[in-house]
Amino acid sequence: MSLRIVFAGTPDFAVPSLRAAAARGEVVAVYTQPDRPAGRGRQPTPSPVKREALAMGLPVYQPENFRSQEAREALRALQPDLMVVVAYGLILPQAVLDIPRYGCWNVHASLLPRWRGAAPIQRAIEAGDEETGVCLMQMEKGLDTGPVLLSLRTPISGDDTGGSLHDRLAALGAEVLGDGLKLLRAGMRPVPQPQPEEGVTYAHKLEKGEARLDWNQPAPVLARRVRAFSPWPVAEAELAGERLRIHAAHALDEAAGAAPGSIVAAGRDGIDVACGEGRLRLLKVQREGGRPVSAADYLNARQDLRTA
Repeated sequence: MSLRIVFAGTPDFAVPSLRAAAARGEVVAVYTQPDRPAGRGRQPTPSPVKREALAMGLPVYQPENFRSQEAREALRALQPDLMVVVAYGLILPQAVLDIPRYGCWNVHASLLPRWRGAAPIQRAIEAGDEETGVCLMQMEKGLDTGPVLLSLRTPISGDDTGGSLHDRLAALGAEVLGDGLKLLRAGMRPVPQPQPEEGVTYAHKLEKGEARLDWNQPAPVLARRVRAFSPWPVAEAELAGERLRIHAAHALDEAAGAAPGSIVAAGRDGIDVACGEGRLRLLKVQREGGRPVSAADYLNARQDLRTA
């Protein structure tokens, strides 16, 4: 069976799924957010999904929302069998969910019901989760509340950042979508499994202000935040009289024996900062107006901080 698929997505995370959906020439249209100002010139910039769709020669639709009858009729005119939604950035009303023959499928970057919402990748790292994954979900009106069709799991390593886990889950999302489409084409619709009521957590949108580290917190908590907020919004902290962005760090169990925020060691291996519990070893930092450098290179400019 061949399908008429409408794809809706916006950021880089959605691009592998678009490629998976379009692999057999079944995508009839792509929806994405309107072009937004970006860069120093604040020029309207197409989303990664729009760029990919245009490169594929697919028609692109960019409504502000689906509140108007005109926008819904344009979607209905495409006669979709299925709408695939991946990080689109719009809440779809029931009137839209009801248009495709098989409804709307969503690829979500967590093991639902844990981490419903906007920032599941970063929140999983920040919370110290040992595992995450992707779910293919039948969409309902609620926020990520629909039954799960298929899922894939992946461990979260101690080296994973928001960026590395994002890329791995984007690839897994394309894989789980491909598996679901294969079943649907064969006439074997994946069986929807309702999400359990226990274990629901919400992954609230990242705010830039969250990136400020509090040295009174335990070192492992701060290390997870550094990893979670890389590459955005990037952790930052006051240290030795200046504000630094912290791109890489890891926690040490050793007692600091000094007030939180104090530098207790600084040399070739990094800069050890006292925390509420343990030490945080800074490995890669960035001064205001500068570029990210190793802690050792930073110390070349701050010889006054060296302890070895």
